[in-house]
Amino acid sequence: MEKLSNPQVTIETIKKYNFAFQKRFGQNFLIDGHVIDKIVAAANITKEDTVLEIGPGIGTMTQYLAENAGKVYAVEIDKNLLPVLAETLAEFDNVTVINDDILKVDIKKLVGENTKVKVVANLPYYITTPIIMGLFENHIPAESITVMVQKEVALRMQATPGSKDYGALSLAVQYYANPYIVANVPANCFIPRPNVGSAVIRLSRWENPPVKVKDEALMFKLIRASFNQRRKTLQNGINNSQELSFTKEQVVEALNKMGLSESIRGEALTLEQFAMLSDILGA
Repeated sequence: MEKLSNPQVTIETIKKYNFAFQKRFGQNFLIDGHVIDKIVAAANITKEDTVLEIGPGIGTMTQYLAENAGKVYAVEIDKNLLPVLAETLAEFDNVTVINDDILKVDIKKLVGENTKVKVVANLPYYITTPIIMGLFENHIPAESITVMVQKEVALRMQATPGSKDYGALSLAVQYYANPYIVANVPANCFIPRPNVGSAVIRLSRWENPPVKVKDEALMFKLIRASFNQRRKTLQNGINNSQELSFTKEQVVEALNKMGLSESIRGEALTLEQFAMLSDILGA
């Protein structure tokens, strides 16, 4: 079968199966082989690897992954795509297609407890953050996550303190992984065209988080509280949070201990400082 990264082949396949794009699944199919080559190269896929692909669509990138990887698990939520995938992936015996919602799949059980996986995906933009955070927070055995996301989300993932893109997502991603933007991808590389710019980002998992913190959950509550109301000071943000019960006095005391101004905002703090704040308040 010809490669689906050829736009003509994609269009013919869609017509043949009378496939209708579903808004609710955020479907935008890649039609650019160069971009897929970049993704596969950035993820460094070899025959030793087990790959988890989220949202294979009609199998465009899956074909490339299957050629390069040892084993591919492709999780597709839209059952209308199953007959298409059965055809487009027919020549590969190392691909298993699972018709399910990735947020509900027990990934460890699927790939085997001890298998390290590389996650690769052209993610639906409306649900990018829950998917990525779900993979991290459930501590799935992923070496890396290489994904196509909305460009502004990629910028937020690798943003540093003080920049306008810096926020709770930056801190959460950087606690678990080292983000690297591989390429920007224009809208004409997809059918249908998305109305936002896209980017490929690789998140390489840390062996151990870059900061030590006694209570991970508390740290993330503090981070969320600090960015929920960006224009407020850190102490007000924490004070207004439904999730936390620290008094302003406790927060001010902690900031003093850290040598930070009482009027500091959350966006000025590094991951290390949030970990320190969490340890002081938690004690």
